[in-house]
Amino acid sequence: MIDMQISSLLEGYKNGTRGVREVIREAMAVMDSVPGEVWIERLDLERLEPYLKYVEAATPAELPLYGIPFVIKDNIDLAGVPTTAGCPDFTYIPGESAFVVQRLLEAGAIPLAKTNLDQFATGLVGTRSPYGACPNSFDPEYVSGGSSSGSAYAVASGCCSFSLGTDTAGSGRVPACFNNLVGLKPSRGLLSCRGVVPACRSLDCVSIFAQNSSDAGRVLNVAGVYDEGDAYSRSLPLPAGSSGGWKFGVPKSEQLKFFGNAEYEKEFYRSITLLEECGGEKVEIDFQPFIEAANLLYSGPWVNERYAAVGEFIENNPGSVLETTRKIVLSGLAITAPEVFGAMYKLQEYKQRTDMIIDGVDFVLTPTAGTCYRISEVQAEPIELNTNLGFYTNYMNLLDYAAVAVPTGMTSTVPFGVTLVAPAGHDRKLLAVAAELQQASELTAGRGGYPVLYEALSEVESESFELAVCGAHLKGFPLHRQLVELGAEFAREVRSAPEYRMYALSGGGILKPGLIHDSEAGAAVYMEIYRLTAAAFGKFVSMIPAPLGIGKVKLEDGSVVSGFIAEAEITGYGTDITAFADWRRYTEYLQGNKAE
Repeated sequence: MIDMQISSLLEGYKNGTRGVREVIREAMAVMDSVPGEVWIERLDLERLEPYLKYVEAATPAELPLYGIPFVIKDNIDLAGVPTTAGCPDFTYIPGESAFVVQRLLEAGAIPLAKTNLDQFATGLVGTRSPYGACPNSFDPEYVSGGSSSGSAYAVASGCCSFSLGTDTAGSGRVPACFNNLVGLKPSRGLLSCRGVVPACRSLDCVSIFAQNSSDAGRVLNVAGVYDEGDAYSRSLPLPAGSSGGWKFGVPKSEQLKFFGNAEYEKEFYRSITLLEECGGEKVEIDFQPFIEAANLLYSGPWVNERYAAVGEFIENNPGSVLETTRKIVLSGLAITAPEVFGAMYKLQEYKQRTDMIIDGVDFVLTPTAGTCYRISEVQAEPIELNTNLGFYTNYMNLLDYAAVAVPTGMTSTVPFGVTLVAPAGHDRKLLAVAAELQQASELTAGRGGYPVLYEALSEVESESFELAVCGAHLKGFPLHRQLVELGAEFAREVRSAPEYRMYALSGGGILKPGLIHDSEAGAAVYMEIYRLTAAAFGKFVSMIPAPLGIGKVKLEDGSVVSGFIAEAEITGYGTDITAFADWRRYTEYLQGNKAE
C-alpha cells in the first residue's frame, strides 16, 4: 500500500516516479479489502476515464490536486452518480456535481466512490444505515462515528487522500476522532452547500477528512470559494496561524464527561500536556454556556429544520426510513412558533457568554468525544448513546465557530483525539496548531503506518499556478480588477501556438472573447500570463460563466498552461475575429468604427 498523503503523491508525480493510473489502481485494490458497509457506490475505471484524461492532459504544476484520489459522502452530489443520503427510495441522479465537488474536480482530484452515512446525516454513530453499520477502521466491534462514517473509514484505510463529509452536529469531527484523522469543520458558509442534501440547512457545513493538517489545508484552499448560488455561502478572511505562544481554554474538570471511559480521560489530560510542551498556556474556562447551547440542537426547535429538509418525504414514505431516523425527524412537529423564538433568544444569550469566553483565549480545547461505543451497545440504546457522542460537538454550528479535530493518542481499542475551537474565520490558525499537536503526538497517518507529513500551511498557500488570459482580463480591460483583487502576479506576454480561432461573444454585459482549438484554421493569439496561488486560482475559476471555461492552452514555445477555452457552441452565435489575433486590436477596431 502506498502513502496516500497529498504531498507524497504530488512529489511522486512531479519527479516521475509515480503515475496517476498506477495510484488509482492501487487505491482500488485497497478499496477491495475494505468492508462493504463503507461504500454505497464505487466508480469503475470506465467511469473514471474522463477524470483521468483531464488530469493527464495537464501537469502537476498546473493542477493543485493533480491525480489526488478522494471519496464523497453520499449526501453530496457527483454528476451522473446516484445520491441516496442513505435511503435507497430517496435516490436521484444529479445532472451536475455539488459546487465544492466541481471545484475539486477542476483542480485535478479523482472521485473514487460515494460513501455510507447515517441516514439523512442524522446521527453520530455510523450505524443508522440500510447499507449496514460502518465499523471502526481500527476495531470492527466499535462504531466508526457518524454521520460521515464511510468517508472517515476510507481515508483511514489508505484508499484515498481525503474525503468530503458533512457536519451539522459533529459528523465531521467524531468520525475523525475514532479513525485517527484530522477533521476540519470549517466556518459555517466557508464551503458551499449547494448540491448537498440538507439536514439543518442554516447550520450545515461540508467537512474535510485528511491524514494531516496540511492536506486538509490544501483541500480548503481549493474548495473554500464563495458561491453566489448558495444563500448561506460567505467569504471570510482566513489569517494564517502562528507557532506556539497560544493561550488555550480547557473546561473545568467537573464539567468534563467521559462516560466511564478512563482511557479517554487519561488521553485528554495527556493532550493538554502535549499542547503545553508545544508552547501553549492552559486557562480554565466555564464550559456550561457551551453545554446549554448544545442542548438546544435536539431539545429545541432546530430538530424541526430537519423536517423542513426531508420530513415530507418521510411522511409520504414511512416504510423507506429507519425507525430511529423517522422518530428524530418527526419529533419537532409539536414545537410551536413561540418556542422557536424563545430558543433563538436563549441561543443569543449563550452566544454572548461564549463569545466573551472564547475571546479571552486563542482557542478552546476539548475532547472530540468523551468515549467510543461498541456497535452492539449503540444498537441497544441508539438515541441515548448517540446523544453522549455529541456532548462536545453539538454547540459548534449554533454558535458559529470553526473547529479542527486532531488525533493525539491511542487507547487499547480505538484512537482518541481532541478538538480545537475558535471563532469563524480562524480555520487556518486552527490547522496550524493541529499540525504541531499531531506532530507532538508521534502518531502515524491513518491506519497505514506512514509517518505524518507536515508542510507549513504558508508554503501550501503560496504555491502558484499560471493562467493565460486573452480578453477582458488583460491589463487595461474591465475584468482585470478580478486578477488584482486575487493578488495575481503578472508574469509575461506570450502568443499561443497558431492553433486557435477567436470569437467575440455577443449579448449584454462586458464584451468577451472565446477561443476554440483549430489546428488548421487557427492563429497565434496574444495572451498575458499571470501567477495565482492555489486558493486564488480556485476562486477565479469559480467566477467564470458558461460557455467559457478553463482548459489547456498550447503556447508558441510548445509549453501548455491553463487558459480560457470556450465551448464549441459559440461558433453558432459569436463573431469570428481570428484575423485580429489580438483582443486589443479588435477593441481598437470597434472604437474606430464608433468614432466614424
